[in-house]
Amino acid sequence: MPRARGGYKTRRRRKKILARAKGFWGRRNRIYKAAKETVHRAWRYEYRSRRLKKRDFRALWIQRINAGAREQHLTYSQLVSGLRKKGIAVNRKMLSELAVNDPVGFTKLAESARQALQLPNPAPAGQA
Repeated sequence: MPRARGGYKTRRRRKKILARAKGFWGRRNRIYKAAKETVHRAWRYEYRSRRLKKRDFRALWIQRINAGAREQHLTYSQLVSGLRKKGIAVNRKMLSELAVNDPVGFTKLAESARQALQLPNPAPAGQA
């Protein structure tokens, strides 16, 4: 009985894995078995990291908003609560962009939040 060799489909499947393993170190980019294990592990990390990236960015946005809110003598939770009571719907990504790149606009939003919460205005800088 003649030996069964890998045909077109087998070669195509292996080439696909080896193409994904390009740039891996040592045997992992040349030997199919090693490449397959490494590529499958990489896919698991890739899947997990797509979710972690969302979590990390949300945490970064919240830190930036909190820093901007503290400059306006508010806490992050007071700012978000006041904006919600006022009916201002701004997502955290845009709010953090405002805190970093547009301090004047962020100050206006903070004032709106302060009015909604009925908090007193802080003493101006230089006066105690």
